[in-house]
Amino acid sequence: MQHSNFYTFKFIGIITIVASLLLALASTQLKELQEFNVELDRKKNILKCIGKDVTLMNADAIMEEYKSNIRNVILKLNGDIAANIASENMESVQNKSTGQLNYFIDNVEYLPAYKSSKPEAFIIPISGKGLWSTLYGYFALEKDLNTVMGITFYKHGETPGLGGEVEKKWFQNNFVGKQIIDKSGKMVSIKVVKGKANDVLSGDGLNHGVDGISGATITSKGVSDFLKRDLLRYEPYMKNNRTN
Repeated sequence: MQHSNFYTFKFIGIITIVASLLLALASTQLKELQEFNVELDRKKNILKCIGKDVTLMNADAIMEEYKSNIRNVILKLNGDIAANIASENMESVQNKSTGQLNYFIDNVEYLPAYKSSKPEAFIIPISGKGLWSTLYGYFALEKDLNTVMGITFYKHGETPGLGGEVEKKWFQNNFVGKQIIDKSGKMVSIKVVKGKANDVLSGDGLNHGVDGISGATITSKGVSDFLKRDLLRYEPYMKNNRTN
């Protein structure tokens, strides 16, 4: 039986409306779950960079560990702690050319950070350009605000097997125990060298360098550059609170 054009258009219209309603409903229902998963991943990576093994933790255990151990602090650019400032009101603005995130509350720039009680650690967010993408992670220092406790990269679009190695344990473990301050007291950060650090660096330089990623020179350089840049932003706080 043949149908008129009107019938065909009516049928297509009904199908389109029903499909749109179903997609809208699914999006609404899943939004809360998606937001929870993003928050869970953020907290998981903060715990990972202070050496916590989260592989066997379920979501509830991760949330509880974070709640009992991690405290959010907001810093002024001069290094002072900003009192009575809620991190929930912080707006992040990204520099498209560098990948750097800047944070504002009521158009005033602040710096977000985290403190861990067990073990004692100071944690900052890091971000910047690699080869193909912006990399996002966290960087933790021991209570001396000099010795590296850990680093994580949880979001990027670098090439698997090349720049994508930044998310692997072998690369991140290279940073543990390194120092961001040289013997003269200058903040030198950690450099990702081309090749093996032991072959390229010597003396005190070995305290501030890690092995590069074979075939990922641009990603390695990007990590070196934005890590130092982000650490310099927090230097006023670290100078005021560093212990010998």
